[in-house]
This record gives sequence, structure tokens and C-alpha cells, in this order.
Amino acid sequence: MTQTASRPASTPPPAPAPRPGGRIHRAWSVAAVAFVTIIGAAGFASLPGLLIEPLHEEFDWSRGTIAFAVSVNLALYGLTAPFAAALMDRFGVRRVVALALSVIAGGSLATVWMTAPWQLVLFWGVLMGLGSGSMAMAFAATVTNRWFTARRGLVTGILTAAGASGQLVFLPLLSWLVEHHGWRPAAVTVSLSALAVVPFVWLLLRDHPADLGLAPYGGVYADKPAPAPGAARRAVTVLFKAARTGPFWLLAGTFAICGASTNGLVRTHFVPAAHDHGMPVTAAAGLLAVIGVFDVVGTVASGWFTDRFEARRLLAVYYALRGISLLFLPMLLAPSVRPPLIFFIVFYGLDWVATVPPTIALCREHYGEDSAIVFGWVLASHQVGAAVVAFLGGLARDAFGSYDVVWYASGALCAMAALMAMVIRRPGSAPRPVTVA
Repeated sequence: MTQTASRPASTPPPAPAPRPGGRIHRAWSVAAVAFVTIIGAAGFASLPGLLIEPLHEEFDWSRGTIAFAVSVNLALYGLTAPFAAALMDRFGVRRVVALALSVIAGGSLATVWMTAPWQLVLFWGVLMGLGSGSMAMAFAATVTNRWFTARRGLVTGILTAAGASGQLVFLPLLSWLVEHHGWRPAAVTVSLSALAVVPFVWLLLRDHPADLGLAPYGGVYADKPAPAPGAARRAVTVLFKAARTGPFWLLAGTFAICGASTNGLVRTHFVPAAHDHGMPVTAAAGLLAVIGVFDVVGTVASGWFTDRFEARRLLAVYYALRGISLLFLPMLLAPSVRPPLIFFIVFYGLDWVATVPPTIALCREHYGEDSAIVFGWVLASHQVGAAVVAFLGGLARDAFGSYDVVWYASGALCAMAALMAMVIRRPGSAPRPVTVA
């Protein structure tokens, strides 16, 4: 009663949790806008694997050089994420995401006129890396944390699956453009798709439920926090605080292996690896798109599982299954698409980013209101792992003439990640600092 009496007259009263059968909560429309936004920006993630061979043929750049630009993109994507989460707290989600989409569009368009490797690194690596990192998974985590109290695991899974949905939408189109019209129209398509989403973000996305006088879905009304000054300082402070705890390093380590075995390896090198075995680029890109189909199913299901089962056990199962599948892949690649390869695509697709909902859940359970920024740093490790393998994969192809050693090494790393996931302590008690001897 004391709190009710002291609330300013302009502050809406606490809103009850939504009931079944009532009007659809605005949180779901915000999640829908976020879903479309992530899809619209997903073209940039679909293109690197399609560019390696065309750029190699047109400019005679080594695959290692091209892979280096991709690795810069992936690394900046991750390293920008924690600062983006803090910037969203400071300036609002709409402004940060709209600017990020514009940077992605500019970077992709600028590649059309490049003539030297350093321009590829600048336009594709730096600009698109910064832009994509500013609206990476930290965007999904921020929307979920602010707008949902119930169904957080499910919504996290849906928003994470949006990237796979974008891959499904863009990969067949971009591979067709590259095959029939060259890589430049594909780069322009990525640019236009990112720009097309900006009006939706600016007009329909809202930063916080309190902006509309609402409670988060399944929760009670809370005033919108004041803008947090010193976004960069807060991101670094949260990192140092989290780095004193064991779960942070285990989550960062497992997620680095996640990035190495997905974005760094399969998304970047699957198409050229399949092409090495005589498979047409369009067929290989189509298989990646199928991975995107089953990724949607697997990630949404993973969000549902995360609401019901222990997150660390889910992570251990996901990494173990992924590692097993990667060990078999070199034996499955062939000039044509055969049933065993289709089985791999389905199996691997279900596991592609199923690790995200339980990882976000563990960040939330261990680090509370700092969880979006902590997850941003964990995502940074994901992308650093992806960047390392994207670069090493290109070097391995130049050195050995095949990608086989990279597939086997990634399978072994996934087995290590499964063991690391099981070591993460159960949430519920305060994080213990890491003891340094």
C-alpha cells in the first residue's frame, strides 16, 4: 500500500499478467517486428560462403585472404555486441538498430566498387561487422528481457530462429544471382533488404513496455529505467565483474566452439567444400537453406525445452550431437545430393543454433539484469571462435587442398564443449569468484 500511495499520478498502476483468451499483448507485436528485422538483416550472413569462389576467380585473391575479411566481420560482429546492448540501454533499441541496418546496407553496397583486398576487409569486414554486431543476438536478448517475463525461452528461440529464416529466404536467391549474374547484384540485394527494414524498426518498434503504459508479458508494470550514461564503461565493468566467475568462462568457451562449428565453418566453408567435390554452388546453397528450415524448428523447440529442462544438460546434448555429425560430413560430400547427406543436413540443422536459448537462460539466471550485456560478451567469444575457424579454414584449404582436417577438428572441439557444459554449476546461488593460485 505504501508503494501505491507514493506512485506519481502519471504512472500507470501495475498491470496484471495477461490471461488466456484476452487481447493479444503488445509484446508479441514487438517480437514480430524484431523477427522481421533480423530476417531483413540476415542477407549479410548468407553471402560470405557464396563470395569465396567468385572473388577468387575474378581478382585471383587467395581463399585465405578472402577468409580473413570474413573473420574480421565475424570478430567485430561479436566484439560489438556487448557495447550494443549497453548502447540500447542508453539511446534506445530503435535508434541503435536503425543505425546498424544503415551501416550494413552501406558496407554491402560499397563492395560493388572494390578492387583491392583491403577494401574487402574495410567494407565487408569492418563496416558490416560493426553494423551486424550492433543488432546481433544482444538485440534479441534485450527485447526478450524487457518485454517478456513469461515465455522467455520460447521467444528467445523464435527470435534466434529469425536469422535462420533469413538464411532460408536469401540463400537460394543470392546463390542464383551469383550463379547467373555475378556477385555484385547479390551484394546490392543485401544492401536493399537491410534498408527496407529500417522504416519498420523506426515506426513500429518500441524500447520498453512502460513507453505504452504496459507491463511485460506475464509480469507486472515497472517504470522505464533512466538512460544509463557511460555505455562503454558499463559494458567493460560488467565484463570485469562477470570474468571473476567460473560460469562466465565456461559459457564463453562453449559458445566460442559453437561459433567455430557453425558460422566459422559451415556457413563460411560448406558451399566451397561441397563445390570441391563437384557439387554445383546452387545445390550446396540450397542445402544450407534447408539447414535454415530445420534450424527454425530446432531453435524454437530448444526455447520450449529451455523453459522446462535444465539448460546445462541441454547444452551438453546439443554439442555432443553436433560433434558426432561433423565427424561424418567429409564422407558424405559428393557431386550429387544423396540421402546420407540430406540426413546430415536435417540433423545438423536442428542443432544449428539450438544452443542459444539455454545459453541466454544461463546468463539470465547467473547475472540477472546484467545478463544481456554478459550474453553480449559471451556472443563475442562465439564470433571470435567463428573468426578463427573461418580464417584457418581458408588457410587449410590453400595448404591441404581440402577441408577434411577442419571438419574433424571441429567435431573434437564440440566434444570438449559438451564436457564444459556439464561442468557449469547449477544456478541459484551467488556466483563464486574464480580462485587464482
